[in-house]
This record gives sequence, structure tokens and C-alpha cells, in this order.
Amino acid sequence: MAKTVEDFNKRRLRSSNITVVVSIALVLFLLGLMGLILINAQKYSDYIKEQLVVNAYFDENFDVKDSAKTVKREQETFKKIQALGPVKRATYITREMAAQEAKKSMGIESSALFEENIFPSSVEVALKPEYVDPAKIDEAIKQIKATPGIVDVKNNSTLMVEVYNNLNNILKWILGFSILFLILAVVLINNSIRLKIFSKRFIIKTMQLVGAKRRFILKPFILEAVILGVIGAVLGLVVLFGAWYYFITQIGTPFAQDNNQLVILVAGIFLLGVLITVLSTIFATWRFLRSNVDDLYYS
Repeated sequence: MAKTVEDFNKRRLRSSNITVVVSIALVLFLLGLMGLILINAQKYSDYIKEQLVVNAYFDENFDVKDSAKTVKREQETFKKIQALGPVKRATYITREMAAQEAKKSMGIESSALFEENIFPSSVEVALKPEYVDPAKIDEAIKQIKATPGIVDVKNNSTLMVEVYNNLNNILKWILGFSILFLILAVVLINNSIRLKIFSKRFIIKTMQLVGAKRRFILKPFILEAVILGVIGAVLGLVVLFGAWYYFITQIGTPFAQDNNQLVILVAGIFLLGVLITVLSTIFATWRFLRSNVDDLYYS
């Protein structure tokens, strides 16, 4: 009979541990998924912002005899623009390139009907994502316009501001959902741990009544919490990256190439899983350590 009871308790303990591990893994999987979405949303937000370009134009009036000197001056100006702080990427567009582009856009193929020197050379500038901010874009344009050799700077500031605001709103919503998932993670893991500790409340109180110190009682529970937290975190991360790998292979698009961000995400999820599990265990165990024997029947 004693053996049957002991086997029953072992099965119940094993079932309780499995439930806690699965709960931790599931919650951390969802939290990690939101983290990956947030990382990639930020990455593609920056990519889209970099596609919004500013065009800096050189003087269209020049003497053909001095064309070599003019090109040299323009290349020097181009290098100065490349060195500016707000500039992410710059492309030098010669008069010939501008003419060819104009031909394509107008559908003109014959050179006899088209004068190539009517378009000025220019520099196409892609700003760093942070300078697409409406509060900073004017500063960036002023720096470009102040570069010697540049006579005019044109950009669709209305489009830039609209794209910037829309992307920021999307990122705010994703960040809000990530915070919500974090709160849910804390609540769900905490509830799973509390149920596990609740089933051992009589053991905790018995140990205390026979003279065991609180630290002595807490130690095995904390050790077990660390192990469960590690197993749950590892399981959640394996499922997360397995599902993510399957997703990107089906889509055919590489996501989240920044290894530093991935390492931070993995470390954050791992530590979060262990930390929440340990803290929940401490609080739940401490509650029964402070309670009276009679309270154990009504907790």
C-alpha cells in the first residue's frame, strides 16, 4: 500500500513538473515570437526609410570646354556629401546618366530628338533612418545644401513624414503587444508555479514545524525552479527557432540577419524564463511559510 501511495505521489510530481515545463515553454515561445517580429519590423522599417531619397543637384550651366574640371569638382563634392553624418548612402548621377533615365521615363529611344546636356548632374542621397524623423530631416537637408557645388536640394518631405509616422505607429503597436505578452508570461508562469507549490504546502509547513529554517526549506524549491526554468526556456527556444526556420524557408526571405540582436533575444528569453520561475517559487513558498496551519486548508 505504501508503495502504491509513493508511486502515485511520484506520478503526480512528474505530471506537475511536466505541466510547469510545458507552460513555461509555451509562454516563452509566444514571447520570443513577438521578439522576432519586433526585430524584423524594426529592420524593415529602417530599410524602407533608407529608400526615401533626397536629390542634390549641381549647377546645370557649365562650359563644355571645362567639362573635365567640372566633373572633378562634382566628384569632390560627392565625396564630401558621402562623409556627412546624416548620409547612409550616396549615388553620383552624371548628366549622361540623367539623360538616359529621362529617355526611359519618356519612352524616347532616338538620340537625335533628345539633347543630353539639358539635365544637371546630381547626387541621390539616402539618409540614415533616424534622420527621416521630421524633426531632423531639415537639418540633414541643410547640411547637404551647404556643401560647396550644390545649388539645389529636392525631396518629397510630405511623403517622408507620412511614411515615417506610419512606420512608427506600426512599431508602437508591435511593441505594445510585446509588453502585453510579457505581462501574460509573468502571470501564466506564476500561476503554474503557485499551483505546483500549493500541492506541497503541507510538506512545507511540516518541515517548518519540526524546526527547519526558511532558507533550508527554500533551497530545494529554488533549485528545482532553476532546473524547470532552464528546461522550459530551452524547449521554448528550440520550438521557436524551429518554427521560424520553417517559416523563412517557406517564404524564401532571410529575416533577422543581425546576430547580436538574436543573441540578446535568446539570452533575454532564457534569463526571463529562469528568473520568473525562481521569483514565483520564492513568493509562493514564502506565502505558506508565513501562514498558519489552519490557513493551509483554506488557501
